[in-house]
Amino acid sequence: MKNEIDFRLILDAYEKIHEHGEAKQGQHVLDGITAFTDHDGYTVFLEGHGVKLRLEFHNKYHLDYDNGTQLDKFIRALKNISEGYETPGRERG
Repeated sequence: MKNEIDFRLILDAYEKIHEHGEAKQGQHVLDGITAFTDHDGYTVFLEGHGVKLRLEFHNKYHLDYDNGTQLDKFIRALKNISEGYETPGRERG
């Protein structure tokens, strides 16, 4: 099964988790999703619902999960965060 995830969704969800989530030891948590970056900020990590996602430079990503149900819940959570939270300074279209 090939996983196609829109990197813009990943980055938008990351930004909103970082802005609206609870800060915990260098990470931010929002609606069951944890978001953080590596030391230089080039790699973004999102984790939740049994899924670990790593978005690397040039929009390459790696997913680690056990089953499709976990991935479905994870993607649904990212979409809910992306659609459900405002980004300061941006108006919805």
